[in-house]
Amino acid sequence: MKFPMTPKGHEKLKRELRECKAERPKLAEVILAARELGDLSENAEYHAAKEKQGFLEGRIRELESKLAQSEVIDPARLSGDRVVFGAKVSLEDADSGEEARYQIVGEDEADVKKGLISIVSPLARALLNHLVGDEVTVKVPGGTRIYEIVDVSFNRNK
Repeated sequence: MKFPMTPKGHEKLKRELRECKAERPKLAEVILAARELGDLSENAEYHAAKEKQGFLEGRIRELESKLAQSEVIDPARLSGDRVVFGAKVSLEDADSGEEARYQIVGEDEADVKKGLISIVSPLARALLNHLVGDEVTVKVPGGTRIYEIVDVSFNRNK
């Protein structure tokens, strides 16, 4: 399975991986110091450090896997009026007339407050492959919403 992501999202995961790997030696020192305190069965510092180490190693494996399976798609190299990964989409709610603008990004990049929605979100899935002017029906927790696609662009997010 490929994980689509923007160059910015790919760099963010690489940075997190570097930070996690840099944390390894520090954590090893904490474990060694805690081990020297004596009885490991009642050593809370040791158990906490070992738990953190397990979490850290799991996250490193997850990041390495995602990066190895990533498909980096640069929205600045795309064009057209069809909604695809990386597109910035302007929508108008058919009921309220409210406008919203979102960019479709990878799962690890999503941040709705910043207008970044995951490619696997219900809204993004409903929008994919539609054109400017199309109406799209999206099932949301509160029912169903209808949006009109007002604009699709691919300029790089500054």
